[in-house]
Amino acid sequence: MPDQALSGPPLRVLVADDNPVVRAGLAALLNAHPDIEVVAQASNGAEAITSATRQRPEVILLDVRMPGTDGLTALPPLARLAPVMMLTYSREREVVAEALRLGASGYLVHGEFTADELITAVRDLRDGMATFTSSAVDVSDSLGVSYEPNQHSSHLQSVMAQSSQAPAANAAGLHRRGHNRPQYGLSSREVEVMDLIAAGMSNQQIAATCFISEKTVKNHINRIFAKLHSSSRSEAIAHWLGTARGGWNR
Repeated sequence: MPDQALSGPPLRVLVADDNPVVRAGLAALLNAHPDIEVVAQASNGAEAITSATRQRPEVILLDVRMPGTDGLTALPPLARLAPVMMLTYSREREVVAEALRLGASGYLVHGEFTADELITAVRDLRDGMATFTSSAVDVSDSLGVSYEPNQHSSHLQSVMAQSSQAPAANAAGLHRRGHNRPQYGLSSREVEVMDLIAAGMSNQQIAATCFISEKTVKNHINRIFAKLHSSSRSEAIAHWLGTARGGWNR
């Protein structure tokens, strides 16, 4: 199948996977197409957040299970930066459902797609279409995500993104964040910092990611703790993730 002609700058992609062989293989596959460029690689969620903030990719490919900060923990802040495609061996229904609730724009399971189908899925995500392999289609359907067959593949299913007004992030994730903010009164910067705290990042890492000083980070954290009625990082994370995932009501 002939490659698509370049009609502008290459599509910027970030690949996050703890397996260096998988990362290298994906990067080689994607970079072989002149309209796609892997601008960053990461071995865990914290690295992915830092790299995505600095490199501003247009598409993020994210594994679920990684050491340290895993994919699901890193997903909300990443989905605020770019559309995120989960690319993983994890096919459990509850994992797929949680990924979609946290803002994933698609879900591909290794072994259920070809190299050409992956390239098509990456391009589709840039164009506002979310793609799911067979293991994830039933879950997306049960969550009320409408879809139609992808004309490029008999194995994949594509769905239109839920909001054309927010192509750089999954609409469900943004709507959920917008719903939660009034409950705590966090500013947009405080939401960003709290997402990074929940992703397991230190004050130094947060400062580097947000391009602010560590003193400013500490000031944000003090205000966040007051608004979340928390006295520690772990307590704040429990409240934040409990509300974000619909499992805690004050």
